[in-house]
Amino acid sequence: MKNLVGACMFGQSGGPTSVINSSAAGVFIEALAQKNITKVYGAANGIQGILNENFYDIGKEDEKELYLLKNTPSSALGSVRYKLKSADVDDTDYKRILEVFKKYNVRYFFYNGGNDSMDTCNKISKYLLKSGYECNIIGVPKTIDNDLYGTDHCPGYGSAAKYVATTMMELFLDATVYDKGQITIVEIMGRNAGWLTAASALASYKGLGPDLIYLPEQAFDIEKFLIQVKNVADANQGKCIVALSEGIKTADGKYVVEAIADSSAAKDSFGHTQLGGVAATLAGHVKEKIGGKVRAIEFSLMQRCGAHLASKVDVEEAFEAGRVAVRSACEGNTDKMVVFIRKPGKEYEISYELMDIELAANTEKKIPDNWILPDNKGLSQEFIDYALPLIQGDCKAPLEDGLPRFAKLRKVKV
Repeated sequence: MKNLVGACMFGQSGGPTSVINSSAAGVFIEALAQKNITKVYGAANGIQGILNENFYDIGKEDEKELYLLKNTPSSALGSVRYKLKSADVDDTDYKRILEVFKKYNVRYFFYNGGNDSMDTCNKISKYLLKSGYECNIIGVPKTIDNDLYGTDHCPGYGSAAKYVATTMMELFLDATVYDKGQITIVEIMGRNAGWLTAASALASYKGLGPDLIYLPEQAFDIEKFLIQVKNVADANQGKCIVALSEGIKTADGKYVVEAIADSSAAKDSFGHTQLGGVAATLAGHVKEKIGGKVRAIEFSLMQRCGAHLASKVDVEEAFEAGRVAVRSACEGNTDKMVVFIRKPGKEYEISYELMDIELAANTEKKIPDNWILPDNKGLSQEFIDYALPLIQGDCKAPLEDGLPRFAKLRKVKV
């Protein structure tokens, strides 16, 4: 739908990253420069802000602050985990969204998130099209999980991978300093895809990484795990470093943190099991069965908000993804998601393209089996070659009094 004239709405959804605001900056700065976009709005807490008619006038923000978003972690507008029901089941939310869009003449909608967020984007796009309301909708990808289908990688992954690899190298130097042994178990985010935990292999590439890596792509067996840990420790003066994904599962598909505790974990609003604590759980078993000093470490939120270790490649690509989304919508594209396509050759280069958004909605990209080494020994050179270009460069917020100066939005409500 070309030549639409009206306002644009932007929202952020799902788990934050250190560069999600860089995409927001790209959307805002590009949208403010487009002659067919009359107003630029930012929804408070994603789709919930639209339903509650709670959003901000981005045109009243200082341009300097918008550029500072490039190096400001987390979701500046606030995020949400809200799953829209199918319109065939309950169209209440859709009617409300249409009502709000009509009231403010919203003709461009950009949603920044992962799998579930792209599902939301796709559902709204299909409903508005069916209702005869012209609105160009583009999904802006983000997720440290790196599991969105159709794109070489996802904004947020490079910086989180850099955090994981760097912190693993620092942990290695600390955990191996004493003459006595220590078994260190590090828990890294990743529900069904192990891309982020796999980044610990970048530390191994530098000789300062884990001895064993456990990913959700392969079934986890606790007896085999205990044997492998003991074998490494016995051969290494009692020392062993393990990296594992929070979402590792048993052969029957049950999350290890639930299987071992023989209980059911809480669910989030998307219906996903709330993970965390698997390292501490396994550390207890290691202490009981193997003995010695055992330490459990959970990276938790730090890996996704560590903007002090952001990859310059990641920051700039996230920013450009936001700009491409706006330009594409203004050219008449809709119901698409921005994707990164890696060009062949030794030098790293990508192109920004569009893919039907329904292909990304609720579809997860896993690590190829042939990239995973046997016996949990790590990742192949193919993974190293894939990941290294994504963590390159340094890109931080400017400092004030030795501390980062993050963006301070006025957030003037519409």
